[in-house]
Formats: sequence, C-alpha cells, structure tokens
Amino acid sequence: MDEHAIKRLSEGEVQVTVQSLPGDIIGVTGMVLINSEPEHVWTALTDYDNLHRNLPKVVSSRLVSRTGNDVVIEQTGKTGIFIFEKTVHFLLKVHEDYRKSITFEQESGDFRIYRGEWRLGTIPGTRGTLLVYNAEIKPAFFAPPILVGFVQYQDLPGILRAHKERAEMLDTTISN
Repeated sequence: MDEHAIKRLSEGEVQVTVQSLPGDIIGVTGMVLINSEPEHVWTALTDYDNLHRNLPKVVSSRLVSRTGNDVVIEQTGKTGIFIFEKTVHFLLKVHEDYRKSITFEQESGDFRIYRGEWRLGTIPGTRGTLLVYNAEIKPAFFAPPILVGFVQYQDLPGILRAHKERAEMLDTTISN
C-alpha cells in the first residue's frame, strides 16, 4: 500500500475499488482504518443476529448454526438503486479465523456467485485495525455487470463506516 493510500485511510477515508472479472463477475475491495482494537472489530463483524440493526441495506440477519469456526448465516438485504432496488435472500457458509479473517460463500440464494472475505490487519506506523473486504459477486437475477459494480461502489462505504462506528462504540463503551 502506498503512502498516499495510508494517509487517506489514516484521515478516515473509506477506499473502494470495483473491477470487472471474466464471466460477468464483479470484484470489489474495500478498506477502512478503525480506531479500535481487533477484538472490537471482530465483535462488530460477528454479531450475526444483529447485523440488520447496524448495517445499511441489511433487512434481517440470523445465525443458523455454528460448529466450531464454521458458521451458517441467513440474511436478507436490499440491493440496487432507485426503481431498480431488489430484495435478496441468501444462506452463507462462513469460516472464522479468530480476529484475523472471515471467509464466506453463498450456499443458496439469489446469487450465482457471492463469495469473499473480511480481513483484519494493521498498517505499520498507524494505530487501529485495518478492515479489508474482498468479494466476487454475480447475481442470479438480471442485472447488468456495470450496474452491479456501481451498486457495490455506492453501498460498500456505508457498510464499512457502519462496522467502524460499531467497533469504535464498543471500544469506547468497554474503555469507560
């Protein structure tokens, strides 16, 4: 990561990139620097039964099952823009690597491809936890890839900011 990107993240900027991959798959990456300990970022990410209370566009979220570090989550969300908004439903297989990463892949639902990861890390010379999101997305319903990419570019910053706010709130609450 270059110095300019690190400076922007340190100043609170959320960074998102979208790319077109072969087969009309959209690749999306986002990152935010959170002024909180990894433990609180982890708690914000893995509060599966309450994600709909904290994240924009998530209508419902619930933990279906847990076997050690393997989790199944059921979610409903809204995607799209303006009159093209659609409610989507999916079941995710999730694998947790405690305070390091969460990988996920759709088991069933409204996407042909929906897989990715949340990764927690640090940036040398900065305080806090770097939260990185990477995903590959291809809906099972008709949506031009350019629209899917635009929606991801529009929505991901709000999701990253919501995780940041929740983790920082947990950090403040526990510190007091």
